[in-house]
Order: sequence, then structure tokens, then C-alpha cells
Amino acid sequence: MDDWFFSALKLTTRAIEVGGIAIIVLGILGSSIAALWQIAHGRPGSDAFTLYRSNVGRAILLGLEFLVAADIINTVAIEPTIQSLLILGGIVIIRTFLSFSLEVEIEGRWPWDRHKTEIEPSRRSA
Repeated sequence: MDDWFFSALKLTTRAIEVGGIAIIVLGILGSSIAALWQIAHGRPGSDAFTLYRSNVGRAILLGLEFLVAADIINTVAIEPTIQSLLILGGIVIIRTFLSFSLEVEIEGRWPWDRHKTEIEPSRRSA
């Protein structure tokens, strides 16, 4: 392929990586400001902290999605070697573990318990 195409792909992956990093950083800053605002307006510190952790976790999850997307584009389109494929596999495994852990932290329950929690209120009202 042409050199301009690979240059455009590299630029695209850099832009996606920068976007992922910006999402994480801005998410942490925004969550911090929101938590301080809530504390300043009389919300209990424990409630503000719980909301802060949830918002930071969501920002990290979204940022990780962008970073993994950039790695996939880089591995598949720019450097399709066995070594880069193995590195991508490791990154995806680590990212999956992080996502799972963060999801448990944010939701406060195991993913397979989500359905039970949604059914229980309807049983109580019956």
C-alpha cells in the first residue's frame, strides 16, 4: 500500500490513543470537581466518594476501550506480526480483567447477579 495510507493509519491510531488518555484524565478531573461540589453542598462524604469511584471507573473503562481500539488498528493494519498479535492478546486479556473488576466495583455486584436484582423488585410488588 501507499505510504500515505500507513501515515494516515498511524495518525488515526495516535488520535484514538490521545482521545483515550484525554477521556481518562478529563473523567478523573470532572469526577473530582463533581465530588468536591457535592461535599461543599452538604452531601455526605461517603455518598460523594461512592459516586466519585463510580465516575472514575466509568472514565477508565471508556478510555481503555479507546486505547484497545487503537491497539487493534495498529496490530491488524500497521504491524501484523506474531509478536504484535501476542502483545495485543495480552493487552486484551488484561483489559478484560480490568473491565470486569471495574464493573464489579461500579455496580457493587457480580455481572451474573444483575438479572436477579432486576427480577426481585417485581416479585416483592406481586
